[in-house]
Amino acid sequence: MARRKEVPMQVYRALNSVNIGDSRVIESREVGGGVAIRRRRESPDGKRFTTYERIEMPHLVVIKKGGVRELFDREKLTQAIHRSVGKFFDDEAAIDKVVSTVEDELYSRKETEITSKTVGDLVLDQLATLNEVAYVRFASVYREFKTLDEFEAILAERKEKEA
Repeated sequence: MARRKEVPMQVYRALNSVNIGDSRVIESREVGGGVAIRRRRESPDGKRFTTYERIEMPHLVVIKKGGVRELFDREKLTQAIHRSVGKFFDDEAAIDKVVSTVEDELYSRKETEITSKTVGDLVLDQLATLNEVAYVRFASVYREFKTLDEFEAILAERKEKEA
């Protein structure tokens, strides 16, 4: 189970002291290819802060290997990628880009239910173009490799696709 980060009490109080309804928007711009809006705001007492508004998409249901259904969770996918390949990317933005691309592809399919295999394959497709070692590491976790032969098979498969 993932541990939640503790929020220092003074930060929590500062967040609660800002009433977004009383603030005024100083600047707005699209971020993430138009999927979110970043707004710089100013409260009546002059404090400035940033808010992000994301477009809420319809719920996607992921069908797991055992047939269990659960809602698609962007954060869960981000953590899974980070756990298996995180140190092969310079920053979080690269992983976020992979997740965003996968999420966009899933929503573009206009299906409400998708298999975990579909999600995993889309992640592998993205990683293959970015970092070969990350691709193999994710594949080993995703496909639950047990032997060296399975590693060799994925490498051979990858070389065939490149040819």
